[in-house]
Amino acid sequence: MTTLFWHARLARPLTLLASALALTASTLAHAETPRAGGTLTAVIQPEPVILTSALNSAAPTGFFSANVFDGLVEYDNDFKLRPALAERWDISKDSKTLTFHLRPNVKWHDGKPFTSADVKWTLENVWKTLHPRNQTLFGKVTQVDTPDALTVVLRFSEPSLAVLSSLNSNGAQVLPKHLYENTDILNNPYNNKPVGTGPFVFKEWSKGNYIVLERNPNYWDKGKPYLDKIVFKVIPDASARAAALEKGEVQYAPFSPVPLKDAQRLAQLPTLKLETRGYQWLSPWLFMDINVERPYFKDVRVRQALSHAINQDALNKVVWFGFGKPAVSPVVSTLGQFFNPDVPRYPYDPAKAEALLDAAGLKRGADGSRLKIQIDYLPYGDDYKRSAEYVKQALKRVGIDVNVRTQDTPTYTRRVYGDRDFDLAVVWFAGFADPLVGVTRAYRADTVGKNIPWSNGSGYRGEEANRLIDQAQGSPSQAERVALFRKFQTVVQTDVPSIPLLELQFFTLQSASLRDTVSGVDQVYASLKRAWFAPTQTTASR
Repeated sequence: MTTLFWHARLARPLTLLASALALTASTLAHAETPRAGGTLTAVIQPEPVILTSALNSAAPTGFFSANVFDGLVEYDNDFKLRPALAERWDISKDSKTLTFHLRPNVKWHDGKPFTSADVKWTLENVWKTLHPRNQTLFGKVTQVDTPDALTVVLRFSEPSLAVLSSLNSNGAQVLPKHLYENTDILNNPYNNKPVGTGPFVFKEWSKGNYIVLERNPNYWDKGKPYLDKIVFKVIPDASARAAALEKGEVQYAPFSPVPLKDAQRLAQLPTLKLETRGYQWLSPWLFMDINVERPYFKDVRVRQALSHAINQDALNKVVWFGFGKPAVSPVVSTLGQFFNPDVPRYPYDPAKAEALLDAAGLKRGADGSRLKIQIDYLPYGDDYKRSAEYVKQALKRVGIDVNVRTQDTPTYTRRVYGDRDFDLAVVWFAGFADPLVGVTRAYRADTVGKNIPWSNGSGYRGEEANRLIDQAQGSPSQAERVALFRKFQTVVQTDVPSIPLLELQFFTLQSASLRDTVSGVDQVYASLKRAWFAPTQTTASR
């Protein structure tokens, strides 16, 4: 393997808690030998709308589908690349050619061989055309060569330094060409009965209830997975999820699955443990999109006023119980080299918010109201609803009446990213290890209104911001990319098409007897092929 500068800046410091947990996990790994067998019941919430991350980057889909599909690479706990479907890779001196040498004798779950043709077809027909993040990442790929069944050569018109930051199963999921070619890709039936190469094989989806996977007996990583079966259970109510964990009916629940006030209590039970590792690759941030196409939001002073009206510290403490920190920009602070702490800021100042609204011509009426609008929130749990309700109360104080609107996930995504029938929308995105992977999709003008979930919801079409994104995408210099992304943050925080609210800290609750659930910084979007159950008696005292 030659130059790996395409991932050289992935590493980020872990929290002290995560470091302590990693040490504990390491000690256990040396002391215990994995045992085969058992059924793992995991919470998946909300229920996915589709079962392949190649076509939908939503969190529930990513959590599920990494167990069915492998990536070309995996990431370890230090952000280093390790082989998966690709055994090795080479980068040319001019950084414009990336060659993958694929693992031999890998089979799709239907028995067909996995080859370079699958990678080429997926890149050309899915990553470059349909995936909300990869359209940018792989946009500079001008040619894909497959000199043989186990070699894929990507040729770029310009260097794309972020590519190796997103080649795991979630970032660049490969679909079976023989099941998708010459079909309506978005409506292909295999989207919901997926055929992958991964450690678990799809068996059943009972809509509204559960999804069942079974062990792949022919998996290329010999001896894995250890589990016989995974049942992904849909439990919409947060209190019911907490009860299921406490009773042992569920053994694994990611993405902060219970009311945050209950998290510490459950973590103290001898049968459960709280895990914060496995989310580092995500760099998640909570923000509020402002529909800049609405007449009353075209004036930047109004958007700035909204920012001044929201107390981020209080939002973190009251709604998120401290499982976050106030966000400065859409690039989270743990992305050290890319993060710009010197962007325009809008500290909590209701009086300034009112002055800006007055200056923009939105005067209070006789009833004290300046404006009546709707706010939609990501229907992923009570925390997002409560965030929307918090914003409602904050804006009420400056004379803006807000109605909180509830809907299911398909309706929410169509409303925001397709029909654009909204005023404000609360959502979280994963920023990932490079801004080009996760952040810039929220600002690129070419995705507006195309019904591509988790893209540019605000409708922002900032010429300078988009120019900076394009320059950063094609720059051969990491130092130049850093400078461009820092300037990009200044531009978007000046224009304020969306308001960064919090940098989120997700956690997982799991059975104390469940071992090796975290093997990489992207674990929540990686497979559970290394997970196993220790005998109950060995874990009772933890």
